[in-house]
Amino acid sequence: MPSLSPTMSEGTIVKWLKQEGDTVEPGDIICDIQTDKAVVSFEVEEEGILAKILLKEDSKDVPVGRMIAVMVDPGEDWKAVEVPAEAEAPAAPAAAAPPPPPTPAAAAPEPAAKKEFSGLRHAGAAPTTVGPAVRTLLELYDIDAANVTATGRHGLLKSDVLAYITQHKLSPQPPTPVPAPGSVSRPAAPASAPSAAPAGDAAYIDIPLSSMRKTIAKRLTQSKTEIPHAYMQSEARIDRLLALRKELKAEGVQASLNDYIIKAVALCLRLQPQLNCVWDGDQLQRPDSVDISVAVATDAGLITPIVVDAAGSSVSAISGQVQDLAARARLGKLKPHEFMGGSFTISNLGMFGVGEFSAIINPPQCGILAVGGGRSQLAADGGSETWLTSTLSYDARAVSEPEAAAFMETLAHLLTNPDLLVTDARRELQQLG
Repeated sequence: MPSLSPTMSEGTIVKWLKQEGDTVEPGDIICDIQTDKAVVSFEVEEEGILAKILLKEDSKDVPVGRMIAVMVDPGEDWKAVEVPAEAEAPAAPAAAAPPPPPTPAAAAPEPAAKKEFSGLRHAGAAPTTVGPAVRTLLELYDIDAANVTATGRHGLLKSDVLAYITQHKLSPQPPTPVPAPGSVSRPAAPASAPSAAPAGDAAYIDIPLSSMRKTIAKRLTQSKTEIPHAYMQSEARIDRLLALRKELKAEGVQASLNDYIIKAVALCLRLQPQLNCVWDGDQLQRPDSVDISVAVATDAGLITPIVVDAAGSSVSAISGQVQDLAARARLGKLKPHEFMGGSFTISNLGMFGVGEFSAIINPPQCGILAVGGGRSQLAADGGSETWLTSTLSYDARAVSEPEAAAFMETLAHLLTNPDLLVTDARRELQQLG
């Protein structure tokens, strides 16, 4: 199992594209592997014959370095290949025999029926009420009160139960319901038996997590706990931008509102390069190019394909890149360099009707912009105007408050006065004309 991304520790074999006995040339793809980021093709660098496939399709969570197939040199008898013993898949462990029941400590004989916790008796004492601390311990450690020697004048003490727990080295376990007096206890089901939903409860299904979702959870938890997130929000009136987009669309420029926002953010990062930075270990680096990662939702999880040199690209070129990257991302066909890297991220939920939200920084980057949907409100002249809310999450170690404020001010200015965003698009139209 190869390491197909810097953060990959295990993978899932999605499909074998070569079969046993097939000739393999350098550069051939032998299988598709689901990494922690996407489905990536595994290209081999040697020639030979694929002699043995050790792990079948849909083999999940295969650790990096585990042997998944065996190749032999051209001309060798591939049918006679010997598979190393350590490469064979480990056999499923045999079902463990149930542990012998613990030897009960010397205790008073089991009464004909268990007494309820509210009516316990001990030798020579009248029924008494058990305190909440004793009740909690009995339920938490699933202890039969009749087995505990009571030393209190009116029954069990907390110290009696603690001494019993220490003596028998008990561990907390889910509490067992206490049967009512005279009830018949039923034996517990074997540990290997699948648990059924209790009667009256709603049915449910288990949803397995993909490798990508596991990695997303791990990295976002790491980001939120290790990076000092700071936030800043701004609003921009985008009526002029919406009118300009409509005008250019009539002239042949096909671009979404998000494409214009990507262009605006890229120009902001060129004008305010303090936010166009990434961490390399403990060293902060500022790339020359402005490469924007765009969050795209897929069935397997969220992935961030990269619009390379967004500041130097026209809106129409950005639109073409985004459409191509998003389509291949949803098919799991992105190459590693197309989603690994980037210097800043944009996450836009405006198309889902979300007004505003905050996002978690995608390390090793130092900033992410969360873009909400446009909202109409009454203008001073009695008409209507459209406003867009954007929230910046930035790494307070790398970016100061004045730098973040300057970035958001520039962004609001570009979205309100968008002519600078379409200079390249108008130039392209003039050349085509």
